Amino acid sequence: MAKKETATDVEAGPETKASTPVEPTDDLVTTHHTLPVDGRDLAYTATAGRIVLREEVFTDGKFDGHQAKAEVFVTAYTLDGDQPTDRPVTFAFNGGPGSSSVWLHLGVLGPKRVLMGDAGELSPPPYGLTDNPESLLVHSDLVFIDPVSTGFSRAVKGGTPGNYHGFQGDLESIAEVIRLWTTRNKRWMSPKYLAGESYGTLRAAALADHLQSRYGFYLNGLLLLSTVLDMGTIRFHEGNDQPYPLFLPTYAAIAHYHGLHGDRELADVLAEAEEYAERDYPWALARGARLSEDQRAEAVRRIASITGLTEDYVDRVNLRIEHIRFFTELLRSRRQVVGRLDGRFAGWEADSGGEHFSADPSMNAITGPYSAALNHYLRADLGYENDLPYEILTRRVQPWSYSEFEGAFVTVAHQLSSAMRTNPHLRVHVASGYHDGATPYFAAEHVFAHLEIPAELQDNIEFRYYEAGHMMYVHEPSRRTQSADLAEFITRAND
Repeated sequence: MAKKETATDVEAGPETKASTPVEPTDDLVTTHHTLPVDGRDLAYTATAGRIVLREEVFTDGKFDGHQAKAEVFVTAYTLDGDQPTDRPVTFAFNGGPGSSSVWLHLGVLGPKRVLMGDAGELSPPPYGLTDNPESLLVHSDLVFIDPVSTGFSRAVKGGTPGNYHGFQGDLESIAEVIRLWTTRNKRWMSPKYLAGESYGTLRAAALADHLQSRYGFYLNGLLLLSTVLDMGTIRFHEGNDQPYPLFLPTYAAIAHYHGLHGDRELADVLAEAEEYAERDYPWALARGARLSEDQRAEAVRRIASITGLTEDYVDRVNLRIEHIRFFTELLRSRRQVVGRLDGRFAGWEADSGGEHFSADPSMNAITGPYSAALNHYLRADLGYENDLPYEILTRRVQPWSYSEFEGAFVTVAHQLSSAMRTNPHLRVHVASGYHDGATPYFAAEHVFAHLEIPAELQDNIEFRYYEAGHMMYVHEPSRRTQSADLAEFITRAND
């Protein structure tokens, strides 16, 4: 690191009048670094801090100025030396809602990554942080965004955080950050990408349409990791049978990992689960009480065989296996539960007879390492100081508002379809972990198969799969493969 520079325009001084509050200003800090990659050092600049968002205010129909409304924390990395317009730029965020961007930032995309071990061999505290020569920074500049109330992002004094704790408010604020950064850094002529994970994929798909229609901001591609675009495919509500078949292949993968499919290959297990989930399972659920005794018995047998659960359990839950119940039930005989975010992880409960686990062992495994690494890295390496707690994953955004979808499941499939029809050059990369019990890969496939786009645009969509979970990059072989896949997606479009 050569030096640290503060990039504020105006120093916050004492108030001159008791009635005049100090206007918030950007508090960006710039540092300079190198990343060793294949025997050479890549020089890059990091800029971390909060950008003030402002809105146009009108009083009685007259323009009344720009009012500060929120301070959004960003961490940007730009490679030194290249002409900016020759470099792609990727805007990245995670999901939740309520998650900061720490997972993508220090898990797979950024120039540093967390060292935490993996399922069955976790490292002890205080964990580790190391260079990431597979960083996407080698191929694209990076901007990580923390939505309001996550990370160090907050509403301004007197502001209303709840305005950003919902689908539309969140969408518009993130779009404004992207527009501001692009404009201030003179990057409108650069290839532009969005990278989202989990709820961040839903946000990214909606942003592709919103950025086009609001600002004429056309993207080159979307990188969607652990994808959910239609909440109806993952919400286990009474009367909605859709999730049960779509989760079945994931249940099969998790059962396979824990040895409940003997010496069968994972590909063989998944093929059987997918075939049953596509045809016979939805039919059996739709028949309900009209199933004959033999038909029901056959359904019970097949579902139990695929999931690793007992036939008695499958029969008692009426063929419908809710995901938290599955994670709690699968290894009950071993007095363990498996992870939702990553079914490879296993843990213990105080009460081994419960129906729903009290905590996700995979979430427990990753929270400590990423929290320690992020809080150290921002201050020690990037020189950003702030006494606020960095909200890694917060419930302060709840309840999250989906008022735009009242009476219906939340879906942005139509918005992604519109964005692709409007911009036929928009490409989409979809990454899924077989052991991800939060956003199952088969549900993502289902949604993409039903996009309202012409057949020729289906070629703009690519799928990649990994033998890991929601944050597939905690599995080292998957991280390396995924890094190469993401790099190939970016470079192929810009060669």
